[in-house]
Amino acid sequence: MRIALIGCGAVTQAVYVPLLSRRRDLFEVAAVCDLSRTLADAVGDRLGAARRYTALEEMLAAGGFDAVFVLASGSHGEAARRALAAGYAVLCEKPLALTRAEVAALPQGRLMVGYMKQYDPAVRRAEELLAGLGGPSVIRSVEVTVLHPSGESQLAFANLAQARDVDAGLLASLRAAESELVSRALGESAPEAVRNVYGVALGSICHDLSLLRRFTGSPAEISYVETWGPAPGSIEISGPLPVRGRFAIRWHYLEDYPAYRETVAIHHDQGSLELVFPSPYLMNAPTTLTVVSGGESRTEWRDVTEAFEVQLAAFHDFVNDGKPPLTDARGALEDIVTAQRIAARFAVQHDLPVGGEAA
Repeated sequence: MRIALIGCGAVTQAVYVPLLSRRRDLFEVAAVCDLSRTLADAVGDRLGAARRYTALEEMLAAGGFDAVFVLASGSHGEAARRALAAGYAVLCEKPLALTRAEVAALPQGRLMVGYMKQYDPAVRRAEELLAGLGGPSVIRSVEVTVLHPSGESQLAFANLAQARDVDAGLLASLRAAESELVSRALGESAPEAVRNVYGVALGSICHDLSLLRRFTGSPAEISYVETWGPAPGSIEISGPLPVRGRFAIRWHYLEDYPAYRETVAIHHDQGSLELVFPSPYLMNAPTTLTVVSGGESRTEWRDVTEAFEVQLAAFHDFVNDGKPPLTDARGALEDIVTAQRIAARFAVQHDLPVGGEAA
């Protein structure tokens, strides 16, 4: 499959470049696009892509590929819309968009949204075990803890190319456009504290929302949201699960914490399933699944198969064989709605203004 990459930043360089280099049996990178010519050249050189662009419209018009990977930062709604409208299959990194309206504006087409944790072998194993126990009806609680160091410390090993050649005025206009999208989601008068909660929910906690979708279904109600510490700080979210039980998410930004750590524990009537995820940027570092059952029996299960690589193969199967992805536009929209419910609950608790879609 001939593909084009939109965005040549940290995730592209640290994750997609090495994976696409070793999966040339599935993909040929025909073109790359980034606002920074420096980054486009760096990624193009590593992947052997002769065509490099700094304008999305120019790349889509030139063609010469079958599918587009949307890997840039920020909202992906407009880039996904343009690629789908041009007839290309799209693999879009999370979040798909910052507003419900962007999702509603997407044309029909082949779209897969990338939540790589859903493709983690340990997650799939936990799903199988939970289904054997009776599914969501046996769950008492899902408890999530995320310890999130700085992105710079997580990526220090990667020796990333840096972009210093993008016009400052262009960057300012893009930031303004993104701020306007957040205002559409939360209302013009939403203060920075509400915007911060929404940003973390869509930028990081969305991974845990995607796992809740797989294990229990998306929560239809958010009971409690609190934050503390200097922004982005710590965030606590809780509420009822759609079938039975409750969930709690505690997310902490700890700039100098030694290593990223994420724990998802599912407590059910007969025991527990606990997933411990390593940093997403460490290729083939296994997620550990611990199964606790009757008689204090504890079993650990690991698989070094890389979740991002499984996701890539799933996109290949989706485009060529029609095998449905684990998250499409509808699933991504559920996460946007849940993130807006989180922001709205926080605003109501603290008597802060909230409007837009979240109202």
